[in-house]
Amino acid sequence: MNFRFNVNAANWRLLPNAWDGVAFPLIIGLIAMAAVGFHQTLLPITSLKTQAISLDPANLPEYALRTTLRMLVAMVAALLFSLVYGTLAAKSRRAEKVLVPILDILQSVPVLGYISFTVTFFIALFPGRVLGVELAAIFALFTSQAWNMTFSFYQSLRTVPRDLVEVSRGFHLTAWQRFWKLDVPFAVPGLIWNMMMSMSGGWFFIVASEAITVGNNTFTLPGIGGYLAEAILNKNIHAVGWVLLTMTVVILAYDQLLFRPLVAWADKFRMENTRSSDAPTSWVLDLMRQTRLIHQLLSPIGLLLSLIARIPLRLPTFRAHRPEIEQKRLSRWGDIVWSLLVILLTVYVAYRVISYVQTGVTLGDVGHVLVLGLITLLRVTVLIFISSIIWVPLGVMIGLRPGLAGKIQPIAQFLAAFPANLLFPAFVIVIVHFHLNPDIWLSPLIVLGTQWYILFNVVAGTTAFPNDYREAAANFHIRGWQWWKQVMLPGIFPYYITGAITASGGAWNASIVSELVQWGDTKVTAHGLGAYIAQTTAAGDFPKIILGIAVMALFVTLFNRLLWRPLYAYAESRFRAD
Repeated sequence: MNFRFNVNAANWRLLPNAWDGVAFPLIIGLIAMAAVGFHQTLLPITSLKTQAISLDPANLPEYALRTTLRMLVAMVAALLFSLVYGTLAAKSRRAEKVLVPILDILQSVPVLGYISFTVTFFIALFPGRVLGVELAAIFALFTSQAWNMTFSFYQSLRTVPRDLVEVSRGFHLTAWQRFWKLDVPFAVPGLIWNMMMSMSGGWFFIVASEAITVGNNTFTLPGIGGYLAEAILNKNIHAVGWVLLTMTVVILAYDQLLFRPLVAWADKFRMENTRSSDAPTSWVLDLMRQTRLIHQLLSPIGLLLSLIARIPLRLPTFRAHRPEIEQKRLSRWGDIVWSLLVILLTVYVAYRVISYVQTGVTLGDVGHVLVLGLITLLRVTVLIFISSIIWVPLGVMIGLRPGLAGKIQPIAQFLAAFPANLLFPAFVIVIVHFHLNPDIWLSPLIVLGTQWYILFNVVAGTTAFPNDYREAAANFHIRGWQWWKQVMLPGIFPYYITGAITASGGAWNASIVSELVQWGDTKVTAHGLGAYIAQTTAAGDFPKIILGIAVMALFVTLFNRLLWRPLYAYAESRFRAD
């Protein structure tokens, strides 16, 4: 009798319920979208010429699906990259000396810089197929997403509370187990907020990613970016309006279907002893939890991931049988050898780059580009300072109220994703009509998409701030400026530095599409390094493209080394939770 009852109960759990009927269409739709998108990448590359972008609004739903699919693929690749790269940089002292400066340089290289040199590679990899151009576009979107997420994950791993690390050692967890049981859960809240910011960053550069022009070669992929590029070229203001409406719908959709569930799910990883009084919620997450058949189908996947996280993998060590003095001596010699190898490799790469650039660049060109870099540096510094004053207090206010954060989240995502290209008509018309100075009036476009890195990281830091710490401050009646100085600002400072670093790098990147704007045949250009790179990329002048990218990387790296990295080290040592 009991056996029959158990069998019937098991069968009953496998039967779909009403919630399954709602969830199944969502899952089937995602699978169908991926299948159709993959099929279209196998078409001949000539189809990009024969099937030109149509400005008929009826095509926008299909274009939106193609763009969303590209961005999701790029997001998955960026997440995997962040987990691997951020872990190596945080866990290995020698790797950190190389990987963190490389990350500074990678985020300083503009999207157009990557496209200029990768589109030919990907097309050659899949000759005669759209897949090559698709991969070039996905890689460009990846470069607009990965660095921010990697910095966030690296920062989280470097600031894991020491008492939790000691507990993991007390339980004899291996490095693999501690990574999945402690490091990743601790980093999840900040990482998810930076994933949202990275997705919005991809939207900011969607035109440059889908409408690729390098020299005499032009490839325009079906998508919202390609549609917007065609609308700008044809001065079709109605088409620009349709893009704005479509972007609003798409951003709200992936906010509700992807990021809101992730934020609600990540709330359980908050580091606190008391429960948040106003936890974030998601109707999609509630729906998936109430389904019966889908829940049963997904359970084996969750169980498999849990088993993988528990595997006691151990890396081999070669220091166990050596005296401590000998270990220190070997470590010192290892550092010397490693540093020499890095220096030699850097000198070799610099020699090859300089040899190539000299074929099309004079010493006068180098001086001119350095001056342009100083102009863009001034713009970026002023705009990041203004953004910090505005968004740090507002980010704290939003983060302290999860209910408000849920309402602000889609609005902030939309504003962060708002491409500067959509404002080109207004800026060009106003600047030309009133004879304004482009060096001043084009500057706001630079910070249009990057200021949100500061907001999202401050919100993530405030959200991750332990609730019991806030309650202790309230019990001690700490208020006003004392509360900001002694409680909240120290708590969010590491997150703010991460946001400021990525906002600064993103602002340099945004200068490419902000210092040279176009509406039809009318172009407005400001003096700066971004306009220089945009002009040389359109002309296909590779030596000057490399010169512009190298100078931009130099400025960003020096700025990070002299300002942001010392502040980051101070935040890590002074404000780390123990």
